[in-house]
Amino acid sequence: MTQAVMLQGTASDVGKSVLAAGLCRIFYQDGLRTAPFKSQNMALNSGITPDGKEMGRAQIFQAEAAGITPDVRMNPVLLKPTSDRQAQVVLMGKVATNMDAVSYHDYKPRLREQILAIYNSLAQEYDVIVLEGAGSPAEINLRDRDIVNMGMAEMAQCPVILVADIDRGGVFAAIYGTLALLHKQERDRVKGVIINKFRGDVALLYSGIEQIESLTGVPILGVMPWLDVDLEDEDGVALQNGKYRGNDPRDITIAIVQLPHISNFTDFNALAAQPDVRIRYIRRPDALTDVDLVILPGSKNTLSDLAWLRESGMADAVLQTHRQGVPVMGICGGYQMLGDTIVDEVESGLGTQPGLGLLNTITRFAPDKTTTQVSATMSGELPGWLAAAAGLPVRGYEIHMGETVLQKGCCTAMTLQKNGYPVADGAVTADGLAFGTYLHGLFDSDAFTRAVVNGLRARKGLAPWETAFCYAEHKARQFDLLAEAMRQHIDIDKIYTIMQQHQEPV
Repeated sequence: MTQAVMLQGTASDVGKSVLAAGLCRIFYQDGLRTAPFKSQNMALNSGITPDGKEMGRAQIFQAEAAGITPDVRMNPVLLKPTSDRQAQVVLMGKVATNMDAVSYHDYKPRLREQILAIYNSLAQEYDVIVLEGAGSPAEINLRDRDIVNMGMAEMAQCPVILVADIDRGGVFAAIYGTLALLHKQERDRVKGVIINKFRGDVALLYSGIEQIESLTGVPILGVMPWLDVDLEDEDGVALQNGKYRGNDPRDITIAIVQLPHISNFTDFNALAAQPDVRIRYIRRPDALTDVDLVILPGSKNTLSDLAWLRESGMADAVLQTHRQGVPVMGICGGYQMLGDTIVDEVESGLGTQPGLGLLNTITRFAPDKTTTQVSATMSGELPGWLAAAAGLPVRGYEIHMGETVLQKGCCTAMTLQKNGYPVADGAVTADGLAFGTYLHGLFDSDAFTRAVVNGLRARKGLAPWETAFCYAEHKARQFDLLAEAMRQHIDIDKIYTIMQQHQEPV
């Protein structure tokens, strides 16, 4: 008999993903085999499973919280926006097609049977499934074909806990309004509410809690304080809200260009966790000052973002910073942008376009997407700030559609191992001031990250830090801190009771 509980939200970015990870950790600590599940995820942050399937990063870190290996069944549908109206549709880890919003809305009913079968197959292997919704269940314009909120809860026959964000204000209106817009059978499925991200004295909420419970008949299961835990964010909302605009003084400042279609900014979580590193996300040319490294991140629309770099003045700012001797690094789409030429007859149909010209490379886009986890070894000789990383082993994953060829003046940055064969990846200039790679997750390799940060320290005349920061241990501590806080502020026993009362055979 599998137990299940689903977290839905009054809006996007209310904290569903983090609280779902916390429940996964709690159930794992309590000895239950637990798996996360989100039927449909719209995000540009994705990762690769050991068998080469692409899935949302949120379900990957939730699986890590549950102490299990990520499985693409935990996120069968992934939507990766390519523009305001278009998205790449990834089904069970592989690209299926590109669709606009209207076409996808019409297509969703065809996915219901497949999603339910996938959910049931996962549920057969675990004691508990922690489901997560998307956005809000009160999107009444989408309700008739919903497969991710109440539509999914009905398929799984599971209870729902509503998550509301008090930090943005209007929490009681959000709770009441959300419940009021649900059909009666949907409201009956909501067994509790968690108020999230509270700052201050919780006693100030007591009268409001009593009133909202009386008005809705749904109990408040807890009030979670604003937590200082370092966990991944699902999408770019956190960037828009300024979460990563660090102002604390650190020895090393790294600027990441916040592209309009930025993808996989989780690449930089391990870098931001370094005790001597400050990360700044930059969107304006005048903000690109006093930095030790500039990174162009991944992009879901490389040529569109390259055009934005030029139109916004960011391209000139990056090139000027490079001329001043500051290293510039590119990852995936950012790597492609650093090159001389991009030939695109697939993604945008724009043909041949000039890159920024910092790396003498030519990139040709291809219709097939490369998705694989890889191990690699950095090249035996690397210049400048990269020198200490020479020969180090690294791990990561590839998600890209295209191939980059090095021309004169560029050296291979690393050698990947694919199916037992060595494959060259990345490019670096002779002075080390331009460096690119397709490898996502590179900074999760502790020795590499410490080596390159120490290389940046040396450029400033600062002594190296000899001890590498263990990011895996750091993440485990964050999961435990989250679980501890949730046990303190949420009625976990009540959640167990809710699940047991709605336990369904699979």
